Amino acid sequence: MEYILDLHTHTIASGHAYSTIKEMAQAASQKGIELLGITDHSMTMPGTCHFFYFQNLRVVPKKQYGVELMFGSELNIIDYNGKVDMEEFVLRSLDYAVASFHVPCIRPGSVAENTRAARKVMENPYVLILGHPDDGRFPLDYEEIVRGAKETGTIIELNNSSLYPNGYRQGAYENDRKLLGLCIKHEVPIVVDSDAHVDVDVGSHQYAQKLLDEISFPEELILNDRPELVKNFILKKRAGL
Repeated sequence: MEYILDLHTHTIASGHAYSTIKEMAQAASQKGIELLGITDHSMTMPGTCHFFYFQNLRVVPKKQYGVELMFGSELNIIDYNGKVDMEEFVLRSLDYAVASFHVPCIRPGSVAENTRAARKVMENPYVLILGHPDDGRFPLDYEEIVRGAKETGTIIELNNSSLYPNGYRQGAYENDRKLLGLCIKHEVPIVVDSDAHVDVDVGSHQYAQKLLDEISFPEELILNDRPELVKNFILKKRAGL
């Protein structure tokens, strides 16, 4: 399929990434990406930026090097009831959000605790994507997660970075196979994201694509060639605000 969007990437503002917005946009242009999401880490992540950064993104041009830019954040899930580390008045200024578990921001809980947290965060109208739910350090009931995604209109992420050889997310390959199988069963769409922390990784999907090919994952459930459909997901999630 044609990958023309990447919705989970980081710039130097995240504190442990290495490229600027312009460098990320230029790399996206060179790789044929038409829609690039910049999702720097929210405030609980050590070394990241102040909420002023997110509020002031309105001054940044939304089209660079021919690439449409959307500005969001990768929110940290910070308790087992799905609380995130960004206030609503800041979230309102962003195009969308990814929500993820990160070890520096929450202690891994039981399957029940983690699943409750993920299920609740998907009810957040600002959260478009559940980020890298394949990390075995945060075990989840994937049946409940996929059902929750369908009920709330949340997109499940297949994170290319999780599948890097010698990656630090535990059991990602096996967990992704299980998760993707349930997405097929329940007809729940996914997005393949690079989770790029440097410009050369923008639009990278080679490890994710290999897994998708292995299990014959249906292309109609992959949103990376349909930017307008992704935007419709955002509108539907925010419709009740």
